[in-house]
This record gives sequence, structure tokens and C-alpha cells, in this order.
Amino acid sequence: MGRADLVRIACRGIGGGLLTSLLLVTSLLLAEPALAQTTAQVIPPAGMPTSPATAQHSADILWTLMTGALVFLMQAGFAMLEAGFTRAKNAANVMMKIIVTVSIAFCGFWFVGFGLMFGSNPSGWIGTNWFALGFDATTKLAAVPSNITLAPGVDAGWPFTFFFFQAVFVAAAAAIAAGALAERTRFLAYLIYAVVFCCLIYPIAGSWLWNGLFADWNGGTVGWLQKLGFIDFAGSTAVHSMGGWVALAGALVVGPRTGKYSRTGQARAIPGHNLPLGMLGVFLLWFGWLGFNGGSTNFANVDAGWIILNTNLSAAGGALGATFASWAIFSKPDMTFVGNGVLAGTVAITAPCHTVTPWAALLIGCIAGVLALLAALTVETVLKVDDPVGAFAVHGVCGLWGTLAAGIPWFGNPYFPARGWLQLGIQLVGISAIFLWAFGGGLFLFLILRRTVGVRVSVEEELAGLDISEHGNITYPDFTGIPGSNASTKAPLKP
Repeated sequence: MGRADLVRIACRGIGGGLLTSLLLVTSLLLAEPALAQTTAQVIPPAGMPTSPATAQHSADILWTLMTGALVFLMQAGFAMLEAGFTRAKNAANVMMKIIVTVSIAFCGFWFVGFGLMFGSNPSGWIGTNWFALGFDATTKLAAVPSNITLAPGVDAGWPFTFFFFQAVFVAAAAAIAAGALAERTRFLAYLIYAVVFCCLIYPIAGSWLWNGLFADWNGGTVGWLQKLGFIDFAGSTAVHSMGGWVALAGALVVGPRTGKYSRTGQARAIPGHNLPLGMLGVFLLWFGWLGFNGGSTNFANVDAGWIILNTNLSAAGGALGATFASWAIFSKPDMTFVGNGVLAGTVAITAPCHTVTPWAALLIGCIAGVLALLAALTVETVLKVDDPVGAFAVHGVCGLWGTLAAGIPWFGNPYFPARGWLQLGIQLVGISAIFLWAFGGGLFLFLILRRTVGVRVSVEEELAGLDISEHGNITYPDFTGIPGSNASTKAPLKP
């Protein structure tokens, strides 16, 4: 490329920049009157009294929406972690599963799941209204069911905010199984699983645990486990153990990846293709967890700071516990187990983050980090279940541990009403109920899928990679070595 060519390119760039700047300034000048008019409408007249209750409610809405956005970001964490911890030939399949999981969660939970989980629940077992959350064009608020009368002062606009926060929880729970089923599961089977989980499995059990969170809008009903006194503040059981049990059921039915076990049953390591990408996923999940636990207050108050402190201490404890445990077992600290240790700590503290002291949170996380490592080894070598990312060990086992920890009196803070060791018994009842529902329902679902649409790709498709066999995509076309897969069709520029 000669000097004259460079000059022409530079002139075009400068001219384009000037034209863009001129258009931007013109648009701002044209928009200024409308902007001023809008501002005049928004700012209240001088001297108008400000209601503290209104200000607090606005802060609550803002807090819940912002923390919900952080939980939404966790889907990027799930995608990065699963892609990094699996092989390159399945990375596009990972992204597809995560994005359809989010889409199904929003649509399915809006249409039926929200009503089953938070609708009027006189029996304590299942919601009966608030399906397809509607918009009242007259009031510009939620369309309240005809058999529900809101008390004076109850905001009919809050259900929209509450729905968003709960929908991203559904997506997080559904995404857990994606990792356990990675690299050999048919995409159609996964889609059907996601629909059933988001519309039925998750919301029905969720109504037992959290229906009372919507009591002002559903006639004051409460789920049977919540009425019993079961503690699960942000979802160690409601989200993580539930997702973990279904993931275990799915992995059992689908079976291990080709080549995972020798003929003698010896487990073989199948390394992921990009550990830094997987660790980026860990950091995104840790970051999103601050909203996951902190936002579960549903109110902008001082409890959020304490909850986030406990969350970070438990995550750090999980990382340290996994570091030293893997060091002791393998003679070197293992990055994948340390990353999962972080997640184990956050999963474990999710249930008791508002009821335990900071010292207890650190201890809970340390134990969770060790448990996640030991559980992953047990699942792989003893149970012979292939879980590529350790989803069940992290979410199922550590969710169970965190739920139990919420019932241990020694971990409690002095401001939370204690029931002594009775609380531990209540926690065991809740854990057992969710296990029976989630694992039993998941096993039934995947067995039906295996008999109908099929849950597993062929050996040839698995060896080629799900990116090609299921989607016709190649994630890294420049590095595959497959003829004709290189994305670049132009000859390199001459110097």
C-alpha cells in the first residue's frame, strides 16, 4: 500500500468523522426542546411534598431491578464456564443451550410458571392464578386477577419487577443441568427438558418454598414448607439443589461421554479446551451472585450489605478450601476444582446468608469447597456418572450442605429467631421433599425423552462435535484443520 493510498484512507476517515459529528450535533439541537419539555414534566414543582414511603418504594424497585440484572449476567458466566471446561468442538452447542434456556425461562415462566409458583395457594402446594402476567392499559399496572383485592397502599406495578427478578432465578436453575449433560445430549431433548423444568418442575416446588413472598398480591397464601419454617433465603435448595438433582437424573439417563471410562471402568480425564475462559465464567458467576443473594431482600435496606459480606466470605472460603484440598490430594492445587470451590461457597451460603455470622459464612464456604471436590471425585469414580463441569457436586451437594447449615444453631446470628435443633429437622424435611420431587421428576422426564425423541446423539456425531452435528457451526474455524472451514477467503495483504 503506497503513501497516496494511506492519504486517501485518512481523508475518508476524517471526512466521515466530521460528517458523523455534524449529524450528532444537529440531532441534539433538534431534540433539545423535546428534552426540555420531558424534563419539565418529570421534575415536580417546587414545594411539592416528598413522601418517604414513595421514595423507599422507588428505591426498592430500583434495587430489585439492578440486582436482577446482575443475576441475568450469570448466564454469561454459565456459558463461559461450561464452554471453557468442555472441548472446543462443543462450544457453539453450549452457547445455544444457554441462550434458549434464558428465552424459555422468560416465556414459560411468564405464561404458566409464575402463576403456579406465586398465585393464590390455599392448599400450600400449587398456585392457581396470575398466569400470563397481564398489563392493564387503563391503570398502566399489572392486571390483577378478578378474585384478588389488593389492600390499600399495595402497588399493582410491583409484580412486573418481582417477575423479572424471579424469572432470572428460573433461568439460573435450568442452566445447571446444561453442564452435566454437555457434549453428548441431543439439542431437541434439552429444549424439551428446559420447557418442562421452567414451566412445571421448578415453579411447583417453588410454591412450597417461596409462595409467601407474593402474599400481598395473592391473597395472603403461603407454601407448606414456608409455613413449616423452612429456611432458604435465596435458593440453596429452591434453585441450586433442585437444579442439581435434575442434572444428576439427566446425566444418569444420558450416560457418560464416549471414551470417558475404560472397559474396566477406570475414569479418564477429558480436559476442557480453555481454562481461562472457564475461570472468566467463575468470576462472572461470583459477581452475579452479589445480586442473587443481595437482591433477595427485595428491599433496599441495610441487610443487603451484611448478606453480600457473607456471600463474599463464603466464596473466598470455598476457593481456599478447594485449593488446599486439591493440593493435598493431587500434590498440586487444581484450577478447575478451585473455580468450582468458589461456586460451591456461593451455593452453600445462598440459603443462610441472612441468618449466619460472617465467621460462620467463612467456615460454611471452606467446608463447601472441600465437599465439592470430594463429591465430584465420588460421582466420577464411584457412581460412574459423567458430569463434565461438576454441576451436581457444586449445586446439588453444596446446596444441600448450605440448607443444613441454615439449621445449625451454632452458626446463627443473635437477631434471628432460633428454634434450636428443631430447625435442623425442618431443614431435613425440606431437603427430602425437594429431592423426591426434583430427582424423581427429572428421572421420569429423561426416561420418557429417551423412549420418544431420544436423549443422546450417535457416536459419530459425538466424535465430530455437537457444533457440527447439531448446529452446522464451527466455533473456531481458523484452528480446526477441517478443509473449507477457514473463515478467511481473502489473500493476505502485501506489506
